[in-house]
Amino acid sequence: MPEGHSVHRIARQFRQNFQGHRVTASSPQGRFVEGAAILDGRTVTDVKAVGKQMFIDFDDSVWLRVHLGMYGAWDFAGQITEDATIASANGRMGQTNQRGTDLTDAILDSAGENSLHSIGAPRRARVRMSEQTTGLPESSEETFPPEPVGAVRVRLLTENTVADLRGPTACEVIDDARVSEVIAKLGPDPLLDDSQAASDRFATLVRRKPTPIGLLLMDQSVVAGIGNVYRAELLFRARLNPHTPAKLVPEDVVRAIWEDWSRLLRIGVETGQMMTMDDLNGEEYRKAMASRDDRHWVYKREGLPCRVCGTHILLEEMGARKLYWCPNCQR
Repeated sequence: MPEGHSVHRIARQFRQNFQGHRVTASSPQGRFVEGAAILDGRTVTDVKAVGKQMFIDFDDSVWLRVHLGMYGAWDFAGQITEDATIASANGRMGQTNQRGTDLTDAILDSAGENSLHSIGAPRRARVRMSEQTTGLPESSEETFPPEPVGAVRVRLLTENTVADLRGPTACEVIDDARVSEVIAKLGPDPLLDDSQAASDRFATLVRRKPTPIGLLLMDQSVVAGIGNVYRAELLFRARLNPHTPAKLVPEDVVRAIWEDWSRLLRIGVETGQMMTMDDLNGEEYRKAMASRDDRHWVYKREGLPCRVCGTHILLEEMGARKLYWCPNCQR
């Protein structure tokens, strides 16, 4: 499932290429015909991400809410202009796969994804933005727009760029009131609000719950955007046992987790990678950007020795998701 950094990057991609443009909307799959008819011919006026959810604002206070869930992905094609705030950081566009781009001197991860160089702008390309997608179907780049491939729930098309949405958990047209209602149910997102008030809200929500902290960090009503990878890594970085009742976690530790999440989220948005290891030298950093095996403290490292103490990393199920942790460092 895409975590907060990916959704923020997708929102930036939409702002750069769709904001201010009138779109043609359709539902090639046929499951979003009525919603597409409402969006068709409208102009995108704003795009926002809150945690794992994205909201595209069209004129007349009409919104498209999208939650990618476990299997959702956006495919972009056409003339794609990278967001300057990401390009300036030499960041990858979320979890993307790129075709027709110059990968000279780029650092590629094990899935062949371009980790450090933006795709440049403008140029013809096909880009997939999701969390775990590892490939795009072969297609010709000579015609625009390309034919939809697979079960495309909704297609948004401008004169130069097309975005195809497939496999989302949620895709609905809503109004201003419903947007406010959905956002009100979400916990704070440090990329939108890193104020003391947001830290206070997070600390208050955590420290009044008897729920194990390892479960609570995945609760989007407590904090927006944290998923399975960041959950495991944040807990290890805090040296916190995931089974500790949240209300027993010292307040200074809770606030440190919030600050750490804010920092890691920004790194994820800038680089497109869930980079959770610190103080890497140049070669170590290149290895980490090239392979997840060198990027995390505990995630996906079950049975391997802890990078700090040598104890074997454990794998268990918590909240119907896989949890990785060190029983010695996280006592």
